Amino acid sequence: MIKGLSRAGRKKHKKQYTLLKLMSGFLLIIPICVLGVRYILHTDTPKKPTPPIIDAANSESMANDIVLLQKAIPQCFGALSGFLASNTPEERNQFVFSPISTASRIDRYYTLNPAIKIDPTALIFIGKSVLHLPNEKAVETHWKIKDGKKIDAVFREENGEWRLDWEQFIRYSDYPWSLFLAGAGPEEGEFRLLARERLAEERKKTDFISLVLYAPRFGNPQDAGIPSPEFLISRKTPDAKLLNAAFRVARSGKRIFNTQLQDLNPSETIPVRVKVKRVETGLARSFKITKVTACHWYSLDDPGVEPLVPEPTAPEGNK
Repeated sequence: MIKGLSRAGRKKHKKQYTLLKLMSGFLLIIPICVLGVRYILHTDTPKKPTPPIIDAANSESMANDIVLLQKAIPQCFGALSGFLASNTPEERNQFVFSPISTASRIDRYYTLNPAIKIDPTALIFIGKSVLHLPNEKAVETHWKIKDGKKIDAVFREENGEWRLDWEQFIRYSDYPWSLFLAGAGPEEGEFRLLARERLAEERKKTDFISLVLYAPRFGNPQDAGIPSPEFLISRKTPDAKLLNAAFRVARSGKRIFNTQLQDLNPSETIPVRVKVKRVETGLARSFKITKVTACHWYSLDDPGVEPLVPEPTAPEGNK
């Protein structure tokens, strides 16, 4: 009992003391409740993302690719530098893949086209990736030149040496595309070109694919240049099925043979190797694709994609 307080004073003090205890208890309960609710709702800390499951076989393949690139890149640079520094077809032939079978094409090419002039010391290395070809691995590289141009070069291993895929590097064609369109040269040839599908959405239910072709520009891969006349290819043909498959790969953001490098070519185009025939009828001139050899520019016979079966087309009258 507290001395010096009347009965009424002691009673008042007791009430105040009881009220203080209740308030203290209430204040203690509030944070406990808040923490409990946050725990139940999992809002106290953000959930850490679950680490992705890495496939062991894929991980081993990636590791093997890294080892391959580390070994190959110095040789690839040596082959490219040696090729660019050479002044004659005989000298260039030392640095290219399959030199015996390529020699005649190198000879013919430089009688119709100017030699590529690049100072090897002006090359700046900007990217590399492994190409998973059907029976081998190749190396794809990207380079920038000090004047702002960009080039890509592919190397294949032969007799323990990494050599330049010359046909891919210079976009080899049997005859200059612009001269062929103008009526010069043989009436049929194989060309490495860029293909763009015209009115893809509008025509996807029709019986024909509409294509235009462009000659690639060395050092300026993003510039498509002047389009060719229109080519119509029946969707029922193997050629159309290959093209459909290649365009689908391109639209998915991927590239053929699993290369991880960005495509330097204009968007909505794909590289193709095609045989084209020129038809002269009186004063009229027309062109026809007689075969789609491949949907890439590598010196490789494999088409690069599996043929894609087209969706059902519109009725006969809606072509």
